[in-house]
Amino acid sequence: MKRPYELLIFDWDGTLMDSEAHIVACMQAAMCALGVEVLDPRTIGNIIGLGMREAVQTLFPDRSDDRFFTRFTAAYREHYFAADAPQALFDGAMETLAELRRDGYRLAIATGKGRHGLDRALAESGVAELMDVHRCAEETASKPDPTMLREILAELDMPPAAAVMIGDTEYDLAMAARIGMPAIGVSYGVHAPERLWRHRPLTCLDCITELPPFLRGGARRGGLTEVG
Repeated sequence: MKRPYELLIFDWDGTLMDSEAHIVACMQAAMCALGVEVLDPRTIGNIIGLGMREAVQTLFPDRSDDRFFTRFTAAYREHYFAADAPQALFDGAMETLAELRRDGYRLAIATGKGRHGLDRALAESGVAELMDVHRCAEETASKPDPTMLREILAELDMPPAAAVMIGDTEYDLAMAARIGMPAIGVSYGVHAPERLWRHRPLTCLDCITELPPFLRGGARRGGLTEVG
């Protein structure tokens, strides 16, 4: 089978794992612990996908000093790792990834998650063995900066046009556009489809299981001019 791309790069939270509710609950618990305003789920959901520092700065622009960030991050992680996480892969995600591997694709993860959280999620979900490479925001730059995509491409010796980014947020699609990499949106995550379409993805999927047939249908090879 002739593949339209060689590498598929996935976001994690909201694209492969149904973790929004758990992340929001842990964020709110951290806010309670620090005695600051407890923000609503929609506001918190909007920052899922960013690195932790960028997320805290966005939620609390007037309280983004290092001490506040350190305390907030510690409180968040205490709740995140202590709780029985009510999160799991989206239906069909594991089967889809396995199918894509059988079809000959290389697979990668580009996420705003921390390394400890991602490693645990990969191991517990069984996805680790399917992935060639992954990058976290704390190891490089946060989305929508495209540095993590550039690093993944460099490690696998591929140009942007040979890969496609799959994600549920504007941050995912924007970072791909910045280096001329095609992207695919998913409509079931944290950002509404109309926000994703602004970034001209190849398509916007309603379920992750739609990805293999879309690719087999000859997904057009695309890409935008690099702007930064």
